[in-house]
Amino acid sequence: MKPLRIALTKGRLEKDTIELLEKIGYDCSTVRNKGRRLILPIGGGEIEAVLAKAADVITYVEHGVCDLGVVGKDTILENGTSFFELLDLGFGRCRFAVAGKAGYDFYDGFKAKTIATKYPNVARKHFENKAMDIRFIKIEGSVELAPLLGLADAIVDIVETGSTLRENGLEVYEEVVPISARLIANNASLKLRKNEIETLVYKMEKSLNETE
Repeated sequence: MKPLRIALTKGRLEKDTIELLEKIGYDCSTVRNKGRRLILPIGGGEIEAVLAKAADVITYVEHGVCDLGVVGKDTILENGTSFFELLDLGFGRCRFAVAGKAGYDFYDGFKAKTIATKYPNVARKHFENKAMDIRFIKIEGSVELAPLLGLADAIVDIVETGSTLRENGLEVYEEVVPISARLIANNASLKLRKNEIETLVYKMEKSLNETE
């Protein structure tokens, strides 16, 4: 039988997922010593890891070239639709927040406000039920620059410790939604490889519960 293929978000989520897989008994030495390889066998070939950027993890899972994926809830909220969310893995915790210059009352008055963000879908959904006239600007780099340069009244971005905001004279106005890493599955794989996937999820869930 072909390996169960899992797409991992490169970087911190990749490392945390590998630690979890090792805790439940898989040999992940190939990933820890990957060099430039992007597709790697795990546990003697029982699982195959694909290393990718976050948005691509969703694409690979949706199109069925990967059975499973590990990706942040932020990416799911912004991009994802056609897959099944199996498990909150608990790591990679942070939050979406509305933030801007310290001391500024963003919610005061009736004039149109501008929000800068890397996550326009998340931002629009958050503000759609508020009686505010909002314009959104997509920013790819350091979104904190937007209010400092006068481009935007506030930002919607991921906040972990808040230190970057504080160091630049910004503060959180409102928390939007908590974020953590999630295990997702291709809809067809969930039916065709049900037993394998359920076994892996059970092992992961048991390990996560033991470490809480």
